Amino acid sequence: MIASSVGRDGLPPGNAPTVKEHDIRTDTFDMTTTAPDDSTFMGKPPMRVAIADDHRLMLDGIKRALETAPDIKVVGEAMTGEDLLALVPRVRPDVVILDMRMPKGDGLSTLQVLQKKHPDLKVIMLSMFDDPENIEKALGYGAAGYVVKSINPLDLASTIRGVFEGTVYHPRGVSGGVGGAKAAPPAAPGGLTTRELAILKLVAEGLPNLDIASQLFVTEQTVKFHLSNIYRKLGVGNRTEATRYAYRNGLID
Repeated sequence: MIASSVGRDGLPPGNAPTVKEHDIRTDTFDMTTTAPDDSTFMGKPPMRVAIADDHRLMLDGIKRALETAPDIKVVGEAMTGEDLLALVPRVRPDVVILDMRMPKGDGLSTLQVLQKKHPDLKVIMLSMFDDPENIEKALGYGAAGYVVKSINPLDLASTIRGVFEGTVYHPRGVSGGVGGAKAAPPAAPGGLTTRELAILKLVAEGLPNLDIASQLFVTEQTVKFHLSNIYRKLGVGNRTEATRYAYRNGLID
């Protein structure tokens, strides 16, 4: 469950600002952990993420969960739908984490506006509920992912990476075009995203899931999630078959 302490900014929740743009100063992060590098990670600029939730605890919890991800930078936060719509053109995020239920523009109506004004923006819906109706509605409105608030915080960064690379994230383990949701074109042959191809290469090298997770800075459960997608896309049933397919079809050298 994502959670956080209150009072880091010295204000009670009721007096907290509803919208904030983060600059590159490391003093916007809790210095007890490693602040994200604002320049590049492995030669690429970090993914820019904006967060919208009407609860300060949740906002702080999400930021804490992402602070140690070197390839992700939180560039802004909002506590209402209206504030988020004003924030996005200013901070130009790659991904938005959007609460399903907020004042002054609920999550779904805000999602529709974002889809119209910023069609390339990836939006991950955040909710307390994991019922099929809410999930399919969000994905049908164009969300690139749906995350339940009980998610393991260690899995949040990898979820953002997957969505950024074109995987539609479904909390019940379904990936792809679900309920009319739009997925980006695959980044690699065989329908694999860049992340899935990286995992497949490590599998071919004989690394176990735990070592793959360590190298990619994700949890072992996230690796298993990606492997299930890889097997499905390649039409194979296990690691050996996936490796054989990859070599035969030129996915890896």
